[in-house]
Amino acid sequence: MNTKYFDLINQTYYFPQEEFTLNKDNLQFHNIDLMKLVEQYGTPLKFTYLPQISNNINKAKNWFRKSMEKNKYEAKYYYCYCTKSSHFEYVMNEAFKNNIHIETSSAFDINIVENLLASGKINKNTYIICNGFKRDQYIENIARLINNGYKNTIPIIDNYEELDILQVKIKRKFKIGIRIAAEEDPKFEFYTSRLGIGYKNIVQFYKKQIQDNKKLELKMLHFFINTGISDNAYYWNELVKCIKVYVALKKECPTLDGLNIGGGFPIKNSLAFEYDYQYMIDEIINQIKIACDEAEVDVPNIFTEFGSYTVGESGGAIYQILYQKQQNDREKWNMIDSSFITTLPDTWAINKRFIMLAVNRWNDTYERVLLGGMTCDSDDYYNSEQNMNAIYLPKYNKEKPLYIGFFNTGAYQETIGGYGGLHHCLIPQPKHILIDRDENGILATEVFSEQQTSEQVLNILGYNKK
Repeated sequence: MNTKYFDLINQTYYFPQEEFTLNKDNLQFHNIDLMKLVEQYGTPLKFTYLPQISNNINKAKNWFRKSMEKNKYEAKYYYCYCTKSSHFEYVMNEAFKNNIHIETSSAFDINIVENLLASGKINKNTYIICNGFKRDQYIENIARLINNGYKNTIPIIDNYEELDILQVKIKRKFKIGIRIAAEEDPKFEFYTSRLGIGYKNIVQFYKKQIQDNKKLELKMLHFFINTGISDNAYYWNELVKCIKVYVALKKECPTLDGLNIGGGFPIKNSLAFEYDYQYMIDEIINQIKIACDEAEVDVPNIFTEFGSYTVGESGGAIYQILYQKQQNDREKWNMIDSSFITTLPDTWAINKRFIMLAVNRWNDTYERVLLGGMTCDSDDYYNSEQNMNAIYLPKYNKEKPLYIGFFNTGAYQETIGGYGGLHHCLIPQPKHILIDRDENGILATEVFSEQQTSEQVLNILGYNKK
């Protein structure tokens, strides 16, 4: 009988895959020996494989280039990084090696932009797309950028009042975009996004407040789908409505030349993941071109704001199974040496699933288990895979340590988990390392942050004040 953990994975999925291979008994991720990382740095361990950020950016740019050539699409494509997915400097440093642009969400984002400008990572030709609801400090920071000559800074108007406030603070003519308040997926508890201006009101808003205003130049229509770019009736229906608005607005506004199809690409969340990126881009570009050709208007430059797609597949976490508890005749709990609530908060908050695989002991027999975190919270667990209703791992043996990895965790987890702050039950934030390759393909690792100490936590809590 085929009873080894390797047999299970091999029979369930196509394996090995591009980023996952096996070296005898141990898992490799992008040819990184994960057990060597464990031996060198211990667990729990977070890591970021920096080259994957550039890999994904250049894949997307290449897909759009091919699609525009195929469809004879006479406009440009701009890849923007959506900073809210991960604000860390090491992410920005890698991402902006690739001639891309940036999308911001809040006031402090602009401070990061100014740091990137000062260090030469971006320049005055970089588009800075300023999204989100804009409070006073965000408005002040956007105005400072534009007043300092960064003309490709484009605030995206979220509501009618923002435009008046921006004009008070900005001392020169400036570019703007308008965000469409898209109708949400039927599974949502509300029908229309809280962000943006309704489809039916946009042309009228332009005529009333923008058309005759010599200080404003409308350059972009912004379209965002919360559930991302998906091959389903809901997405295509919303895209068609958006294109109709663009065409109607373009006929009234000659300066409009950008369509921002915000809403991200999905990333791999299972070894069974399938998504035809090139097909989706071809269809989007084709639909935009057909509609514009029929209306006899120029096709727009295309902007995308990829966040999770940019950084998600670069991240991972490794834990050790510390102990197994048999709680009844059916359920075995494998306890990890950290907390899911602390280190992978989306597994707890929105029931998100990541790729989860054993790091070692692939030639051992397997068993069905539940995975529990270290907190005393009953919700601190991970109990199934994306395409299976159970978790299977090599059988627990206290004499043979077992390590497990969660992969493609690079987006949102650090910020949602409160990096550098307090965590549930005061479980410490784990060590985080960065992994890179030089021009010869040689791996190099460095510690970005050590595991959080009790002194750091007590300082936050106010116990060490003098």
